[in-house]
Amino acid sequence: MAEVPERSVFDADVTLSVVVPFFNEAEVLPEFHRRLTAVLDGLKRRSEIIYIDDGSTDDSRSLVSSFPASKSDVFCIQLSRNFGKEAAMSAGLEHTRGQAVILLDADLQDPPELIPAMMAEWEKGFDVVNMQRRHRNGESWFKRSSARLFYRLLNILAQSEIPENVGDFRLLDRKVIHHINQLPERNRYMKGIFAWPGFEQTTVSFERDARFCGSSKWNYLKLLGLAVDGITSFSIKPLRLATLMGILIAFSAFCYGLMVVLKTLIIGDPVSGYPSMMVVQLGLGGIQLLSIGLLGEYIGRIFIETKARPLYLTQSIMEKKAVVISNNIQPVVRKAA
Repeated sequence: MAEVPERSVFDADVTLSVVVPFFNEAEVLPEFHRRLTAVLDGLKRRSEIIYIDDGSTDDSRSLVSSFPASKSDVFCIQLSRNFGKEAAMSAGLEHTRGQAVILLDADLQDPPELIPAMMAEWEKGFDVVNMQRRHRNGESWFKRSSARLFYRLLNILAQSEIPENVGDFRLLDRKVIHHINQLPERNRYMKGIFAWPGFEQTTVSFERDARFCGSSKWNYLKLLGLAVDGITSFSIKPLRLATLMGILIAFSAFCYGLMVVLKTLIIGDPVSGYPSMMVVQLGLGGIQLLSIGLLGEYIGRIFIETKARPLYLTQSIMEKKAVVISNNIQPVVRKAA
């Protein structure tokens, strides 16, 4: 088993941590690292880049290991297998040392050049800087429309408001990271978890770029599963809606049955309509199966939580120290929001 060195959870000298989860992104990682380090080198703040290898099967990890030294500390945390993006982000957050943390995908759809603007908002005193996608370049009309519909549905059902059209790209203050890392849950929908703590928030709009190269790892089935995770992780309203639907259907069936009896007794009309009865039975059966499936989703999450397995397993941690930094590092001065 590979030896995993321990790391400090917090270092007051590190101003910014950038968490970059990736899975089979060998084509884009060199250009991503070049653009990211160019931005961080110009910040005059001590920073670190934490790459999370979520079980890549290509040359992604070896590429990260071969990156030249920059003015930022670079770490690559290799997970023992592919645990999924939510677990990879959680691993990155638990290993950050900075006073501010930015989550950034490696596909270059979220431009690293926006980091200075995010830091400027943080220095004003905001604890969370949400990056809202004003336009999603490179995505189909169906994907944009379904995403818009999902966010609206989620905010109707969820107990805490989740910013619409805001992905994982955002800045979080150290105290927000501390509370997120304390959450014990295994079923994680990170967009909801990022919004749950609250604190002082602001939103910055930007144009989201198309992928630099390659294709998305998220097909529509995976996105549908993520949507179900989001709804069931942050709301029990679907269960209440199922209960309400059952009450309404039972009341409607009682009224219909009473109408049939009265119609037969008063008018003498014989009861008929075999096809309509089959439609009603099939409809009720479908609603029952839907309700059972919905109940099963919640029970399944309880089952996973009770096993209390770790979110991820770490195989190794690679560390590359920053080059010698000059004395022009500026102190961090934050205002009250």
